[in-house]
Amino acid sequence: MMKKTLLTLILVLSFNGLFASTPPDEGIWIPILIEKYNIKLMQEKGFRLTAEDIYSVNRASMKDAIVNFNGGCTAEFISGSGLLITNHHCGYGQIQNHSTLENDYLTNGFWAMSREEELPNPGVTVTLLKYMEDVTEKVLKDISDDMPAEERDKLISSRIADIQAKAEQGTDYRAVVRPFFMGNQYFLFVNETFRDVRLVGAPPSAIGKFGGDTDNWVWPRHTGDFSLFRVYAGKDNKPADYSPDNVPYNPAYYFPVSLKGVQEGDFTMVFGYPGTTSEYVPSYHIDMVKNHINPAMVSIRTSKLEIIDRAMESDPLIRIQYSSKKAGISNAWKKWTGEILGLEKMNTIGKKQEFEARLTDWIEADNQRKLRYGDILPKYSEVYEGLKEYTLVNNYTGEVFNGIEAIVLARRTYELASLFQGGKTPDQKTVERTREVLSAYAERFFRNYDRATDQELFSTLLSLYGETLDRKWLAPEYLKLKATANGDFKSLAPKFYDSSVFTDKQRFDSFINGFGKSSLKKLEKDPFYMLAIDVSRFLGANVLPELTRLTNERQTLNKRYMTVQMEYDSTRIFYPDANSTLRVAFGNVMGYESRDAVWFKPVSTLKGIMEKDNPEIYDYNVPARLKELYANRDYGRYGSSDGEMPVCFIASNHTTGGNSGSPVINADGFLIGINFDRAWEGVASDMAFNPEQSRNISIDIRFALFIIDKFAGAGYLLDEMTIVE
Repeated sequence: MMKKTLLTLILVLSFNGLFASTPPDEGIWIPILIEKYNIKLMQEKGFRLTAEDIYSVNRASMKDAIVNFNGGCTAEFISGSGLLITNHHCGYGQIQNHSTLENDYLTNGFWAMSREEELPNPGVTVTLLKYMEDVTEKVLKDISDDMPAEERDKLISSRIADIQAKAEQGTDYRAVVRPFFMGNQYFLFVNETFRDVRLVGAPPSAIGKFGGDTDNWVWPRHTGDFSLFRVYAGKDNKPADYSPDNVPYNPAYYFPVSLKGVQEGDFTMVFGYPGTTSEYVPSYHIDMVKNHINPAMVSIRTSKLEIIDRAMESDPLIRIQYSSKKAGISNAWKKWTGEILGLEKMNTIGKKQEFEARLTDWIEADNQRKLRYGDILPKYSEVYEGLKEYTLVNNYTGEVFNGIEAIVLARRTYELASLFQGGKTPDQKTVERTREVLSAYAERFFRNYDRATDQELFSTLLSLYGETLDRKWLAPEYLKLKATANGDFKSLAPKFYDSSVFTDKQRFDSFINGFGKSSLKKLEKDPFYMLAIDVSRFLGANVLPELTRLTNERQTLNKRYMTVQMEYDSTRIFYPDANSTLRVAFGNVMGYESRDAVWFKPVSTLKGIMEKDNPEIYDYNVPARLKELYANRDYGRYGSSDGEMPVCFIASNHTTGGNSGSPVINADGFLIGINFDRAWEGVASDMAFNPEQSRNISIDIRFALFIIDKFAGAGYLLDEMTIVE
C-alpha cells in the first residue's frame, strides 16, 4: 500500500468535474487543455471562438503569432511581414543600447521610416512554439514516491534527455521538457528560435515609461508601454544569423488589430509566457518570503536606487548609461514591497494555516493517508527553518556583489585566468577565443559604466553586507578588507578604483590584450578580483551545499504536497504554476475597489496624462507634440465615441512576470491591448490570487496606433497590419 505511482495523480487531474472551486478568473492554463477544461466557461464569459482557434497543430492558430521575447517577455506578430509588438520596458535594453547623447532614443524615441533604417540587436532572440505534448507517462512510468531521491532524479533526467533528443532529431528545432504540478506532470515543448530581430519603433520614455517608478505597479496608469520590432529570416523563412540579405519573416498567423476598444464587462484573454508563480506552497514559504527575504531585499535595493537616482539626475550621460539598470532594480523592489503589503492585507499566512489545519484533520482521519502524508507539514517546518537563513544569505550576498560592477567584470575574467593557473600552457586558440568574448563583454560594460557611481555603490553595499549578515556568513576576503579599512570602505575605495584594471577601459584592454602567466600575480593583488573569487568560493563551500540539500528536500515534499492537495480537493480543477511556458488566462474588463470609498474605473485616458504633466520631472515631462494633439483633440480614428483618447485599461486576467508584452485579445480573437503590469493591490497574486483586486494592466492598442500614426508620423507601419474598424 505504501507504493503509489505518481501517475495516479494524473488521473485525478484528468477526470475532475468541470466545475472548479478556483475563484473566478484565477488561473494560468495550458493551451492544449483549453478544449477539455476551459472553453465552455470562456464562451459563457463571452468568447466567440473555439479552442482550436487558440491552439492547433493542424492549422494556423493564435499560438503561431506569439513569441517568447529574448527570454523574459512576450511579443506577438501584428503583420505578415514579421512585425512584432511588445512592451517598451521589454525592449528597453535594446533602445538604451542604441542611444547616445547625440541620438538619445530613450528621451526622443526612435522610428524607422523604412526597412533599411531598422536597427539590428545582436544576441536578441524570439522563440516560437511549434507544438507541445504531454509526456508524463514516458517520464514517470514505473517511478514511485518511495524510490530513493537520487535514483528517481537520475532516471527522470535520463528519460527527459531521451525525449528531447528524439523530438529534435532531423529538425532545426529545440526541445525542452518542463515539470508541472511540482514535478507530478511533464510536458514537451518544441520550439523554433529566430536570431535576427531589429528595432522598428519606440516612443520617447515620456510616453513609453510615463510615470516611471512612481506609477509602476499602480492603477490608474497612463503609460504607452509598447515598442516595435521585426523578425528577419533567411529566404527559406527559417531562422538565420543577422545578414543584410535576410528578409522579413512570414508568420503562420498574426493578430488582426481592433479599433473597437473595450467596455466594462468585455471578455479578455491574455496569451503569453508567464514566468513563475507559487500558488500551492505551504504557509512556511509565505512566511519566509514576506517576513524574512523581501524586507531585506527591499532595504538593500532602496540604498542602490538612492545612489543611482542621484547619479542619473546629475548627468544626462549617466541617465542613459544607468536607465536600464535602474529599471531592473526598481521593478522588483516595488513588487516585493507590494507583495509584503498584499500578503499582509489578505492574511495569506493565516489562511494557509487554516487550510493546513483542515488538511491535517483529513489526513489524520484515515490511517493510510496518515501513513502516506502525515509527515509532510512537520518536515516542511524543519526544512524552512534552514531555508530562511540560507536563502537570505545567498540572495543578499548576491545582491551586494552583483551590485558592484567592478566585481562583476572581475568575475567574468576568471575564465581567462583559469586557463593559465597551475602553471598550465593553454592552447593559443582557446586563449584568443576566450579573450575575444571577454573583450566584447567589456566593450558593452564600459559603455554603460560610471566609476563614481560604482565607487559609491562599493562603499555603501560592503557596509550593508557587514551590518546585515552574521559574521559567520561574511567571506574571508571581505573581513580582511574590513579590518584594513577599519570598517571605513569609503576611505578605502578611491585607492582601489584608481589602480584596478576593472575600473578603467584603457587599463582593462591593455591588461587583457597582454594577458599571460605573469598576469595572475597582478590579479592576486586586485581587491575586486580577490573579492569576486573569494565570495564565490565561500558560497560554494559554506552556503550552496546546504541550500541545495534543503531545496531538494523541499522539492520532494512539494511533489507529495501537491498530490495530497489534489486528493483532498478532488472537485477542483487545478492549474499549474507558471514556469515560462505558453499559457492562457481569461477574464473581463473590470474596475475594483482599492480601499474604503475609492473605486477605480477600468479605463484611463489622455486627459490623465495631461493632469500629471510636470516638465520638472523627467518621467512626467509630456512631449510638446502630444500636448498639441490633445489640445486639438486630433485623435483621428483612434479616439473613443465619447471624444476621449483611451490610454490603458484593466481586466481580471491572472498574469505575472513574463506576461509583459502579451497580447490582450477580445471575444473575436482581435488584438485590443498589450499587457504590461498589475495593479498594486493585487501584486501578491504570484502566491495568492485576490479576485476582488487582482487586475492586469494593458495599454489600449488604439493608443499605440495613435502614437505610431499621429504622434510619430510612422503611419506606413499600419499599412501592413490588418485593422478591424
